[in-house]
Amino acid sequence: MMRAGIELGGTKTVVAVADGDGTVAEEIRYSTGTPEETLGRAVEWIRERGAPAAIGIAAFGPVAINRRHVEYGHMLATPKPGWKGADLLGPFATAFPAAAVALDTDVNAAALAEAREGAVTGMDDVAYITIGTGIGAGILAGGRLVHGVLHPEFGHFKPPRAPGDDSFPGVCPFHGDCLEGMASGPAIARRWGRAASELPAEHQAWDFQAWYLAHAVLVLTAVVSPQRVIIGGGVSQAAGLHDKVEAILHQLAAGYFPQIDGAGGYVVPPALGQQAGIRGALLLEADAG
Repeated sequence: MMRAGIELGGTKTVVAVADGDGTVAEEIRYSTGTPEETLGRAVEWIRERGAPAAIGIAAFGPVAINRRHVEYGHMLATPKPGWKGADLLGPFATAFPAAAVALDTDVNAAALAEAREGAVTGMDDVAYITIGTGIGAGILAGGRLVHGVLHPEFGHFKPPRAPGDDSFPGVCPFHGDCLEGMASGPAIARRWGRAASELPAEHQAWDFQAWYLAHAVLVLTAVVSPQRVIIGGGVSQAAGLHDKVEAILHQLAAGYFPQIDGAGGYVVPPALGQQAGIRGALLLEADAG
């Protein structure tokens, strides 16, 4: 029984097929273009490999993943040009009418994959922060992915300004200096004139980044009380970033949260790396909404 997964990111799209036991058999990666191009290419690539029994779609957001939402299955007010209102389910339901189709956020899928197969295997209460084109958080609470009316839009809370960071306005077109506006990949590039991957480990950018992420982790810890917090995404691959975040977090927490002071580290990188999203898409169940 073939399964198919689609990780629909703001910059790139990953499509994979897996055997019944979840082992990835083949995948393709390409740039995310228009909805028609991007979803049409995924449909054709899957069709060439057979008829899947199940399809999991892990998408950037905001996206209507609550089945009771009037726009269920559609992209909402995303800052990505051309994607607002895009129907994510329709092309796959039309092409593969016999397949069970599940939809969730890309970061929720990553959290699920890391809890089932990765850095936090066996844990039922975890959070995953991804930092790339945008910032989002996936939350697994009591073994279930958290949705709500929409889904967690964690990147849009407003953290306190880092010391010395007084003038940068942020890049979020909706909120300016929210977490995404201050610490996403585009925010780093706008602020410093270079991509995150081009900045050395001793650059001031990483002190600012660690400050904002430590406050982000503190918020998640206070609200959903995870056993571990994973920080992933392209920007998270900077050398030493997780240790910097944990050091500031310990100062902010002031000994109040016992899980932060536990053995083995509280802020951890993903074990599945850049495979977390697509592995999670393949794990999504059709009744998840």
